[in-house]
Amino acid sequence: MLVSVASVLLLLATLFQLCLACGAPWGSLTMGGRYPGTLPSGLRIAALFQLVLLALAGLIIFIRAGLLLPEYLDWSRMAIWAVVVFMAISSILNLITPSKWERRIWAPVVLLLLTCSVLIARSA
Repeated sequence: MLVSVASVLLLLATLFQLCLACGAPWGSLTMGGRYPGTLPSGLRIAALFQLVLLALAGLIIFIRAGLLLPEYLDWSRMAIWAVVVFMAISSILNLITPSKWERRIWAPVVLLLLTCSVLIARSA
C-alpha cells in the first residue's frame, strides 16, 4: 500500500517536472511562484534534474520494498534514508514557499511522500 501511494505521487511529481521542462506554463506552481508562465531555460533544465532525483527516489523505494533489483537490497537500507532526507528538505521548502499554490498542492504531496518513505525505511 505504501509503495503504491508513493508510486502514484512520484509519478505525478515527475510528470509535472517533465511538463515544466517541456515548457508548460506552470511556473507559478514552482520555484516560489517567481516565474509565472513558462520557466526560463535554466530552470527548465533544473526541472529535468528534479525529475531525475524523483525517479531515483522511486527506484530506491521499489528496491527497498523488494519489488526491483534484489541484488541492491542491502544498499537500499542506507539509500532509503537519503530519500527520507530529500523528502524532508522538500517538505520544508514547500511549506515555507511564498507561493500559496505550492503550499496547497506540493506541500501535501511531499509530506505524504516523506511519510511513505519513513515508513518504508522503518519497515523493510
